[in-house]
Amino acid sequence: MSTPSTMERNEVQIEPGTLQGVPGKKPKRRWWVWLLALAVLGYGAYRVRKGMLAKQATTIAAQGANLRLQSVPVVAAKTGKGDIGVYITGLGAVTPIYTVTVKSRVDGQLMRVLYKEGDIVHQGDLLVEIDPRPYQVQLTQAEGQQIRDQALLDNARIDLARYQTLLAQNAIPEQQLATQKALVQQDEGTVKTDQGQIDSAKLNLVYCHITAPITGRVGLRLVDPGNIVHASDTNGLLVITQIQPISVIFTIAEDQLPVVLQKMRAGERLRVDAYDREMKAKIAQGWVTTLDNQIDQTTGTVRMRATFDNKANALFPNQFVNARLLVEEKHGVTLVPTAAVQRNSQTTYVFLVKPDSTVTVRPITIGTTEGYDSEVPSGLSPGDVVVMTGVDKLQEGSKVRVQMYGEKAQKGS
Repeated sequence: MSTPSTMERNEVQIEPGTLQGVPGKKPKRRWWVWLLALAVLGYGAYRVRKGMLAKQATTIAAQGANLRLQSVPVVAAKTGKGDIGVYITGLGAVTPIYTVTVKSRVDGQLMRVLYKEGDIVHQGDLLVEIDPRPYQVQLTQAEGQQIRDQALLDNARIDLARYQTLLAQNAIPEQQLATQKALVQQDEGTVKTDQGQIDSAKLNLVYCHITAPITGRVGLRLVDPGNIVHASDTNGLLVITQIQPISVIFTIAEDQLPVVLQKMRAGERLRVDAYDREMKAKIAQGWVTTLDNQIDQTTGTVRMRATFDNKANALFPNQFVNARLLVEEKHGVTLVPTAAVQRNSQTTYVFLVKPDSTVTVRPITIGTTEGYDSEVPSGLSPGDVVVMTGVDKLQEGSKVRVQMYGEKAQKGS
């Protein structure tokens, strides 16, 4: 057998698995390579994102600068000094001071109706006539009975005088005189009763002519002529409501009652304005007359009555109104249009127009608001120009082209 060469012996001494791909030896892990690759990719994405945000911010800043350089058309108004009222508003209903259901006080046939539905009648005006003939007969009978009983009384008085003379002469017993005195008193009572019957018949005749107990407006006719009416009827003949003056009963919260009581105790006359249902049109103006004597615990309110002269007949019974009670009037305060007041979650502010036709945000405090005006206790001075419309396009420092409310447009520089 031949001996292997030196090279062959060296190849034989190499251990299995030391070469790549040789079975029996596991390859080394390369995970840290992948981790490094991911880190490089993440850092690259961050740099790209940062560059995009910076570019976007630059674009927004450029747009804001362009916006400030542009003149935004706005409508503005000047603040000024004036008077403003402090009101308490309550729901109310027009209530006549007097409402009368006219009924018959006698039984009989309704002969005539002397009014027209909806007419204004005056106290004492004749409205309805009921057949008076049955009561005229009663009057005649009562007068006849009185004449008869008066004659008996006169005769009894003559006998009494005669008996008094005879008793003085001891011609009759004293008992006979006493009996005659009682007879005279009895006849006097009968005559007085007859007079009552006469007065009753006369009163019934008066009741046959029904007159207006108050001045007011007549409603719809409830009974037609020719019907028999009774004093015991539940329904009346007509209803009269007083229209001039008329009242409004409205409610205020019990928390508002102390200031009202303070004013009334001081003798002040409190004005009340009646507005329509939509609170847009003022219907009439009146004055507080009185208030209720207790608070409604279920609603926490107290009722008040205000009286209106209602010369224009603008208020109608049972009409719904909004009552506005003036409790205080502030004089010489700074006023701003309510449309110019802006609000956010932190503050109340306005856009104030500066002399260089730019705007600035000015925080303010709001006091009393009444209609289109609001009181500004602090933050503005009379003569300041504030933006009313067009605020949605404004920001701090925006250039504006001002059109004063009620005036022609002015070009901004």
